[in-house]
Amino acid sequence: MTTNPPEGTPDPGAYPPPDSPTPPQAPPAYQAPAPGYGQTPPAYGQPVYAAPLSPSDERLWATLAHVGGIVLGFIAPLVVWLVFRERSGFVNDQAKEALNFQILIVIAYIVGGILTVVLIGGLILALAWLATIIFGVMGAVAANKGELYRYPFNWRIIK
Repeated sequence: MTTNPPEGTPDPGAYPPPDSPTPPQAPPAYQAPAPGYGQTPPAYGQPVYAAPLSPSDERLWATLAHVGGIVLGFIAPLVVWLVFRERSGFVNDQAKEALNFQILIVIAYIVGGILTVVLIGGLILALAWLATIIFGVMGAVAANKGELYRYPFNWRIIK
């Protein structure tokens, strides 16, 4: 004979029993930490600003803008200017100065190359090469001291 349990009592065969605690939950899946080691990422569309450069880093990058022009032409000051122009006013100014001078030197090389037909081009090429080395070193020394340097002759295309 089967007896029905009184109304309101749980069914003994039900799993889990209604009055028992909830079964243990599986641990949550691994989540990678947020960018910035615990800092919340900026909201979409919100600008992210880079930290300003220290004075020694400012001098380093300004010096590299001037010396880089000797080795790589206008590419080195262009890269320094594009990367660090918003992080340091000093680097912005010196990289623009070096970039403008290197653009002027490239123009002198082009003119000298064309004028090699009439032999004056060789003199222009030699003078442009000497000016690049002498004024690039002078700019690098001044920038390494933290001083603003202006080339004796420059066409300031980039303002």
